[in-house]
Amino acid sequence: MDEGLKENLYGALEQVIDPELGIDIVNLGLVYDVDLNDAGLAKVTMTLTSMGCPLAPVIVDQVNAALADIPEVKDVDVDIVWNPPWTKDKMSRYAKIALGIS
Repeated sequence: MDEGLKENLYGALEQVIDPELGIDIVNLGLVYDVDLNDAGLAKVTMTLTSMGCPLAPVIVDQVNAALADIPEVKDVDVDIVWNPPWTKDKMSRYAKIALGIS
């Protein structure tokens, strides 16, 4: 997958806002990897801020919807992983400033 397409996929995922924190999942550091195979299957490896997140299905639906707008994407597989665990260190500078975390 070329870098431009990968950037497009990440750009689309920046439209998915974590409902609790109000920051997108990319800047929160929740997206670990995005890959697109030759058949058009986008595999998103991501985590959530907490294991019992009641909004997980909502976030997965939003990820599917965000990537559906990209012509090369035919299907989406969201793989929620807990290892490595998410920490505030994974957040972008922007997310930390927005949430008042130093």
